[in-house]
Amino acid sequence: MYPQSENELEKELIQQLSSQYKKVKINNADDLFINFRKQINKLNQETLNGKDLSDKEFDRLLTKIGGKSIHQSAKFLHDKFTIERDDSSQIYFKLLDTENFSNNTFQITHQIKVHNATTKNDARYDVTLLINGLPLVQIELKKRGQDIKKAFNQINRYKIHSYCNLFRFIQIFVISNGVDTKYYANSDYNPLYSLTFFWTDEHNKRITKLADFAQSFLNPNHLLDMIYNYMIINDTDKNLMIMRPYQVYATQKLIQQALNTNEGGYIWHTTGSGKTLTSFKCGQLLAKQPSIKKVLFVVDRSDLDRQTTQEFNKFEANSIDATDNTAILAKQIKDEHTNFIVTTIQKLAKATTTPRYNDYFTKYAQEKVIIIFDECHRSTFGKQLTNIKKAFTKAQIFGFTGTPRFIENKSQDNRTTADIFGKCLHTYLIKDAIFDHNVLGFNVEYIKTFEGKYDPFDDTKVENIDKEEVFSEPKRLKLIAQHIIDNHDRKTNNRRYNALFAVANIKTLIAYYNIFKELNTDLRISAIFTYEENEDLEFKQEHSKDSLEKIITDYNKMYNTNYHVTTFPAFASDLMKKIKTAQIDIVIVVG
Repeated sequence: MYPQSENELEKELIQQLSSQYKKVKINNADDLFINFRKQINKLNQETLNGKDLSDKEFDRLLTKIGGKSIHQSAKFLHDKFTIERDDSSQIYFKLLDTENFSNNTFQITHQIKVHNATTKNDARYDVTLLINGLPLVQIELKKRGQDIKKAFNQINRYKIHSYCNLFRFIQIFVISNGVDTKYYANSDYNPLYSLTFFWTDEHNKRITKLADFAQSFLNPNHLLDMIYNYMIINDTDKNLMIMRPYQVYATQKLIQQALNTNEGGYIWHTTGSGKTLTSFKCGQLLAKQPSIKKVLFVVDRSDLDRQTTQEFNKFEANSIDATDNTAILAKQIKDEHTNFIVTTIQKLAKATTTPRYNDYFTKYAQEKVIIIFDECHRSTFGKQLTNIKKAFTKAQIFGFTGTPRFIENKSQDNRTTADIFGKCLHTYLIKDAIFDHNVLGFNVEYIKTFEGKYDPFDDTKVENIDKEEVFSEPKRLKLIAQHIIDNHDRKTNNRRYNALFAVANIKTLIAYYNIFKELNTDLRISAIFTYEENEDLEFKQEHSKDSLEKIITDYNKMYNTNYHVTTFPAFASDLMKKIKTAQIDIVIVVG
């Protein structure tokens, strides 16, 4: 039996989708324009008052939306825009109906031929899905047995030589050999194969076969939902991003809980899986709901300092006020037209306890308000959340965390994450992330630092010892530091990678830092921690602030910078950049 050919796979896919998409014959770019004109007139017939676009008006439309980047083209899909009619009147025009999906026309075609003026060759695209005449999804196939990366490489070749005009509106690429199927976002840049994703069900089980993928992902309503709600137009990098399946399912679960109940809940997604994007998207989508008066997206101040506002601005430009100005936040809360607010828990808690702002919160006492906490395991076990809840008495509270608290690791006041937020709505655990290659796998290696045998039942032994004194013994710390120096290059592929060295507390961090300096290594080592202004100095030789200042001074010498404890956020931000770009070898942290 011969492997299924690419042509046979293409015919099967078209046959499967023809019950949901109308088959249309489009031979070339000219046919594509003719079909687009027909479908866009149909979509906007109410606005056009039954009078289709004239030739000149259609040319104006093409001038308006044509010749743009992929990033700019995507923006036209989300908004209405004006077109001038021949009588000089202005009308609002749309490319998608996002309020009533059934008003859109879904079509399928195949083997569109586009001439390449540079190479003088013709390109033929396998299967194209059109919405209102626009080619929004392009599917490239390879016969069974071939690596689907060949389809990925073929799309990259098309992007260089032949994707132009209306093909600039492609949002999603799909590649498949029938057995393995992946999707990814279009881009003005060369896409990375690492950003191609398998689709899954809501339990994180992969859907790889093309027929199953088509039934689930390429369902017209789901596809339009993905394009409109689950893609991110990244205004910082001028790029398109598409959410991974677990991010989509988590967002859907949270939105259903918010709209259909009065309860909260939390999302447990492992560290490094993109929780901030997911939680931010939840906030954006909920803010569009008429029944919800306010959505507050709350981060911890230290996270905002270190990740910087640039990460948030990728999702929505100028979305966050990074200052400590509570008055700006109060003004946003007072303004009934400001539906989506991004702030810090410190600033929100301060605003809720400031008497002059009481009236601002009172007006929302009986309204539906959604509060979403990013990295909720750190910031919501204290008085700040209590004060926020008092201000918004009917608020639904949601949290995102990679490390939830359970009975075995409950907070100091004996509460778990579920006690504060309610039930877990969706999980994506470290085993899922490693399987999907979304985070690096672990190679756990235990190294014994104590020698000798002991009998735990020997009554002659003391009941307990000062563990901290033993673990902090300078001789032990020096041996560990020397072991790290001796093995660092081997473990990091000759410094291609860098490392975080997590220790128990600030005291130990400072001790390790000083030992590394004494050992006089050529490794680039720094450290970072936050200190308390009024810390207990009993049995201490110096304030932690002074130790941090020495660490920053060494950092300035190493990198020719000029930071100080008073500019700690800038120092932290610069250090994070050097970690990401492997310009530093080891950073010692607490925890």
